[in-house]
Amino acid sequence: MKTTVLIVEDEKAQRVVLAGDLKSRGFEVLEAESVQTAVEMISSKTVDVVLSDLKMQDASGIDLLKKLKNINPEISVVIMTAYATVETAVEAMKVGAYDFITKPYNLDEIDFIIKRIIEKNNLTSEVKYLREQLSLQNRLEGMRTNSDKMERVLDVASRVSPSKASVLIIGESGTGKEVLARAIHFSGKRKDKMFVAVNCAALNENLLESELFGHEKGSFTGAEKQHKGRFEIGDGGTVFLDEIGDLPLHTQVKLLRVLQEGEFERVGGSVTLGVDVRIIAATNKNIEELIRENKFREDLYYRLNVVNIQIPPLRERKEDIPLLIDQFAARYLKETDKNKIEFSKQALDLLMKYSYPGNIRELENIIHHSIVLARGEMITTEDLPLGIKNHGNETPSKDGCDDGVTLHEKVENLEKRLINDALHKTNGNQSAAAKLLGMSERNLRYRLEKWGGKAS
Repeated sequence: MKTTVLIVEDEKAQRVVLAGDLKSRGFEVLEAESVQTAVEMISSKTVDVVLSDLKMQDASGIDLLKKLKNINPEISVVIMTAYATVETAVEAMKVGAYDFITKPYNLDEIDFIIKRIIEKNNLTSEVKYLREQLSLQNRLEGMRTNSDKMERVLDVASRVSPSKASVLIIGESGTGKEVLARAIHFSGKRKDKMFVAVNCAALNENLLESELFGHEKGSFTGAEKQHKGRFEIGDGGTVFLDEIGDLPLHTQVKLLRVLQEGEFERVGGSVTLGVDVRIIAATNKNIEELIRENKFREDLYYRLNVVNIQIPPLRERKEDIPLLIDQFAARYLKETDKNKIEFSKQALDLLMKYSYPGNIRELENIIHHSIVLARGEMITTEDLPLGIKNHGNETPSKDGCDDGVTLHEKVENLEKRLINDALHKTNGNQSAAAKLLGMSERNLRYRLEKWGGKAS
C-alpha cells in the first residue's frame, strides 16, 4: 500500500509544488490549506505522515500538532518553517513532533524523513503484533490438560493472575514452573509490561545481587559502567525468581525489602530506588525444611507464599502425555523435511508407561530426539532413547510389588540401574549418558548428587 502524506500549508503555490514532488516519488498525497481542514481530514481518512507549516493564518503548526496527537497519539508530524529558532524546534519536539525542518526544504531530506517514519511505523506494528502473539501463546486460556490435578492448578492460577499477590510455585525440576509463571503474568493486568526471569542457582552471590539489583560504576572489579538490575528492568511487570531455595541469606534480606517496601539500592550505590513489581518464585526444594536448617528466612517465605501452587509431576498426570506429545511433535516437526509424524502403538505404550524422572522437560527432549532420528514419518520403539526402551523391558515381580518396597523406591532403583548402564556405556561421560537417556545433563547431575555422587 502507498504511504499517505498530508501537506498542511496555507500558501497554495508551495503546497501544490511539494505535493507534485511527493507524488512523483510514489506517495499518496492529501492537501489541506488550514488547520481546521487538516483536523477534519485526519478524523475521516487514514494518514501516515503529516507535513505542516509552522505559521498559518487560522492557527500554528504547533496547535495542529496538539490537536492531531489528541486524535491519534501515534501519528507522525513533521513541522516545516522558514522562521526556525532553537526555541520553536524544542517546543515542537516537546509536543510530539517527529522532526523539524527549515524552508526552503530539500526534497531528498523530506523523502528520507518520510521513509524513516515508514520504517518506524512498520517496526512498531511488528513489535505490537509479536507482543500480542506472545501474550496469546502464554496465557492460561491456552494451556490444555486432561488431568484433574492440573485443572485445579490452572484454576488457582487463573484466580490469582489479575492480582499483585506473590506466588510460590512448587514442583519437581522440569514440571513447567516457569511456563506457569509466564501464563500467570500474561493473563494478568501486567501483561503489557516485562516478564523477567532469574535463575537464583545459576550465579554466585555477588553476581546474583548485581543481576537482581544492578550496580554502580566502580562498585567492584570489572564494574566499568552502571548496570540496571532485573528489578529495574521489570518495573511495572513481573520478576520470576526460579530456584528461590538457593538464594543466599544476605540477598534474601534485600529481596524482603523489595517485597515489603518496594525499594532497594544498586550494589555500591546510596540512592534508594522505588520499584513496582510482582514476584513469582519457584522451587523444587522443601522451603520449610530449609527454614528449620536456618538456610531460608521465615519472614521472606511468608511474603513469597501468599498463594501456593504445587505442580504435580508428570507421572501423576499421565493423562496429559498424549497432549504434550502432540504439542512437542508439532514444534519439532518444523525443523525437519517431514510433513507429518506419527508414533507406533508400541512406541506410545512405552511413552505412557515411562515414569519421567525429568518430567515434561524430559518428555520434550524424548520427542525431539525421536523426531530427529526417525527414518520416516513413523516413530517406532527403535527411535526412542535407550532409557525408554530399557524401561519397557523391565520384568516386574509376580505380584507386581516387592514386599516392603514402595513405588517411589522401585522407581528410584530403576532410575539408578538405567543411569548406571548409561554411564557404563559412555565410560562415565555424564553429558553423553544424559543424551543417551533422553534427559538433561542437569537432571542427571541432580540425581547423582542426591545419591551421594553415584547411582549404585
